Amino acid sequence: MQTRITGRVWKYGDDVNTDVIFPGKYTYSLTDPAEMAKHALEDLDPTFVKNVRPGDIIVAGKNWGCGSSREQAVVCLKEAGVGAIVARSFARIYFRNAINYALPIVTCDAVDSVESGEEITIDFTAGTVITPRATYTFPPFPPEVMAILEAGGLIPYTQQALGVKSNQ
Repeated sequence: MQTRITGRVWKYGDDVNTDVIFPGKYTYSLTDPAEMAKHALEDLDPTFVKNVRPGDIIVAGKNWGCGSSREQAVVCLKEAGVGAIVARSFARIYFRNAINYALPIVTCDAVDSVESGEEITIDFTAGTVITPRATYTFPPFPPEVMAILEAGGLIPYTQQALGVKSNQ
């Protein structure tokens, strides 16, 4: 994982739930992450999948990822190329799923300082989000979280820590 990323913003509001991030109708029929990515945010923003680029950053209001605990709502965005999510707040389970699947998430109030299409920079070790209008701070990730993100998620991290070879 890079400790500093710059990406184009996709801006969304408050209370974007997991059913909007990854439609529930696909929950039990799609298991391939690449197929999941094709349906990311399709009910909220039909242009997202066609236009998202690797490293793009979602910036949102409060309570991103509320709703059900489905991990597909993280997997589809990561597979679509999202480099990070910045939001005022995250639903507790979404926050944990994001770390488990190595999708960096940052809690800060940058949403009012950006527009869709603008570029922002996130420095995970310095704890800054730099927007065109302001710089915001957040607590830098603890070493344990950085290690999970750098390993590619909780399962690869645990396998590495235990000396277990991956089946992948």
